[in-house]
Amino acid sequence: MLEVRNIVVKYDAREVIRDVSFDLRVGQIIVLLGPNGAGKTTLIRTLNGSVPPTAGEVRLDGKALPELSRRDIAKSIAVVAQENETKFPVTVLEFVLAGRFVRGRAFGWESEADIEAARTALKECDLTEFEGRLMNELSGGERQRVVLARAIATEGRVLLLDEPTANLDLAHQGLMFRLIRERCARGAASVVITHDLNLAAEFADEIIMLKGGSVFAKGKPSEVLTQQNIDEIYDVQVLLDQNPASGKVRVTTVY
Repeated sequence: MLEVRNIVVKYDAREVIRDVSFDLRVGQIIVLLGPNGAGKTTLIRTLNGSVPPTAGEVRLDGKALPELSRRDIAKSIAVVAQENETKFPVTVLEFVLAGRFVRGRAFGWESEADIEAARTALKECDLTEFEGRLMNELSGGERQRVVLARAIATEGRVLLLDEPTANLDLAHQGLMFRLIRERCARGAASVVITHDLNLAAEFADEIIMLKGGSVFAKGKPSEVLTQQNIDEIYDVQVLLDQNPASGKVRVTTVY
C-alpha cells in the first residue's frame, strides 16, 4: 500500500522529519507515538501529500504521490485531522456525504449508494440517531466521531488518523479502535497517532516511536513499550505488566 522511503521535511532551515522509512501493508495498524513536537502530525500530512517532503518519497501502490492527482489520492487515502473546522450549520448526514465527493458526485446529486455508505458509516460510529443534527450543535467528542464516519464513508483503503479518540469517553475510544481494526481486516490499513500507550499496546501491529523527528524505536508493542524507551521519550516513570484480559503489555504511570 504505502511505502515511505527516507522522508525528510524541513520548515525553512528547521528539520521536522528526519530520514523516516516504513511500509504500511494491507490489514496493518501502525501507531505513531511521541511527545508533542516530535513530528507525528507533520508525518501524517506528508503521507497523503498535504506536506511535500524535502527529500525522500511516499509511494501509494507503487506510484509516487506527485504522479497522482489529488482526487486519486483522496479516493485511496482518508484523513482524520487533529483539528477540523466542523462547527458550521450542516447536518451530520450532509457532512458525512461530503466524503463521497471524491467518488465524483456533486453536492445534491448523491446516489442511493452514496447515502447508504454514509448511513452505514454513521451506524458503525454509533451515530445513527444524529444524522439530522447540526454539526454546530454537537459536542467535541460527537464531532470527532462524525469526522471519522466521513473518512470511513470515502471507502479509502488507507486511513490516516491524528488522535481519533481525542475528546471521546472510554466506551467510544474502544469503539473507534475496534472499528479501525475491523476496517483493516476487510482490506484497509491505518496509521494512527495517539497519546494513549495502552490503546497503542492493544491495537497496534507496529509502533513507531518518534523523537525530534527521527525514529527512536520501531517494532511490535512489546518491543517498543519498554521502561527504558518510555522514560527516554516521555521522561516519566511507569510500571509495566500484562493486561489480564488480552495478554498485551499494560502501562501504568507512576505519579
